[in-house]
Amino acid sequence: MAGKNEFVEYLTEQLQPLGEVRARARFGGWGFYLDGRMFALVAEDVFYIKADAANREEFTRHGLEPFRYEMKGGIKEMSYFQPPTAVDDGEVLCAWARKGVEAAARATAGKGTKGRGHG
Repeated sequence: MAGKNEFVEYLTEQLQPLGEVRARARFGGWGFYLDGRMFALVAEDVFYIKADAANREEFTRHGLEPFRYEMKGGIKEMSYFQPPTAVDDGEVLCAWARKGVEAAARATAGKGTKGRGHG
């Protein structure tokens, strides 16, 4: 992956109201970061938002499935879900992505601040 694809660039632009969102190539897909924390990802041109115990029910209530990928020994499930709406409405997309930003912040807070210059 030499450069960002159009979908990743589009999402990065749509998510700018959240702050300085950056996308980085990761494991054949893309991770989306705000303040150094990964809050979303793109895999096979599908956008997923980070979920945790505090917000997972909001995603599952809409019947959304988590991101899954195949690896040795079976299927691995990650705590990232597609938003329940199309990604072409920037305001709605940002509202859902903010849930991922909050989940990423809680995950970082749960690990403490060791090795981080900010929390």
